Amino acid sequence: MIGKIIKGVGGFYYVAAEDGKLYECKARGAFRKDRMRPLVGDDCEIEVLNAGACLGNVERILPRRSALIRPAVANTDQAIVIFAASNPEPGYGLIDRYLVRMEHVEMPVLLVINKVDENPERAKELKNVYEKAGYRVLLTSAKTGEGVDLLHTELEGKTSVLSGPSGVGKSSLMNALYPDFGAETGEISEKIKRGRHTTRHSELLQVADHTFLCDTPGFSSVELPEGLDEEGLAFCFPEFSEYLGKCRFVSCRHMSEPDCAVKEAVEKGEIPSSRYEGYQSFMEMLKDRRKKEWK
Repeated sequence: MIGKIIKGVGGFYYVAAEDGKLYECKARGAFRKDRMRPLVGDDCEIEVLNAGACLGNVERILPRRSALIRPAVANTDQAIVIFAASNPEPGYGLIDRYLVRMEHVEMPVLLVINKVDENPERAKELKNVYEKAGYRVLLTSAKTGEGVDLLHTELEGKTSVLSGPSGVGKSSLMNALYPDFGAETGEISEKIKRGRHTTRHSELLQVADHTFLCDTPGFSSVELPEGLDEEGLAFCFPEFSEYLGKCRFVSCRHMSEPDCAVKEAVEKGEIPSSRYEGYQSFMEMLKDRRKKEWK
């Protein structure tokens, strides 16, 4: 039987199968031997061991379209990175870290600034900066309903991973998008034995036909992705792309080198200074990480 893994906890995988039931499954030992770990979002083939108790085994993982490690989720079409205009106060550094993580794995991003009603000026400021950087930005308010219909359209028919720090209003926004969300997920929540809105693990929720949301734990700080190095950092800033290769030095890192096209673009206002400052900060972090790895 074919199904989709919607949650994995403690070695158990909860699979929404084609017969409409939710099965609690273990993964075959062959996965450990092949060093392949099933991920939330994986389409898979299961063997039913006990139909009445909805127990089974994950036999095979079907080919993946995409895979993220943090959060650990497969087959997503886009990342919805959510921040609040206020409470908690958004910082460019944290937003940029989330975006760099998604750029590193080439995941399309929609940046959502929620709670726009609490600080509309700050929300507009963020929208201007990140649209100039090449991102799609949507302003929303779960309280007033602003932008909710537009976000609903962006989610329809796709599998989206929701990501962002704690307290930005992800749960409230989802309830505004899908008013029956809580009732529909009640059975799953009971089977998995956890509160509906206390996200501790990645979880895939089917909120409409062919529409899935992966809710992920909220992090107040996010590390730069493993595998990212100083050479690759510039490619994680989309607004740098038209200037790369135009510097005097082929190996330019866009820091202290003379005749740097990226720095010239910052001076002209073509690249937001806040974004370039984030780039500089991340470059120093990557240098420090490399030095520690050498020790």
